Amino acid sequence: MIYSRSAEYAIRAFVLLASVPEGKYAMVKQIAEQGDIPSHFLAKILQQLARKGFLRSSKGPTGGFCLRVAASDLNLLQIVDSVDGLADYERCIGGMTECNDSAPCGMHDSWKALRQRIMEYLERTSIEDLAKALDQKKRNLEKVRKGTRSTTKKTSV
Repeated sequence: MIYSRSAEYAIRAFVLLASVPEGKYAMVKQIAEQGDIPSHFLAKILQQLARKGFLRSSKGPTGGFCLRVAASDLNLLQIVDSVDGLADYERCIGGMTECNDSAPCGMHDSWKALRQRIMEYLERTSIEDLAKALDQKKRNLEKVRKGTRSTTKKTSV
């Protein structure tokens, strides 16, 4: 993966939080179950992101987390940067202490191009984009399941 497990969990959680109605909160346990994320680990990640202003949190029986920023205004780069930082994308993949256009390592040019594509993808992909794609995928899978059931019924008669 191009980012840490923590960033992956944060992205999954944000995609799930994008479907929480305005004024409502999702509990960590609920998000963790839906996102297949360890709840104790997720709680730490979400608290960190709440402190950074991406989430709103509320305590109590109806509390939890919700997006503070619209899903359309949150991109993957912001989340990855908040969780992991971007230093790993900027360092030399060949391990050299000095690697740049004027003093490149053997992998500099290919990594530079790949890094640029990754950064562009992370920057242009919003949480809303991922939430819509996930919703569409779920609808398509449901259609396939319904089609399989109706085919099974027809052939068993």
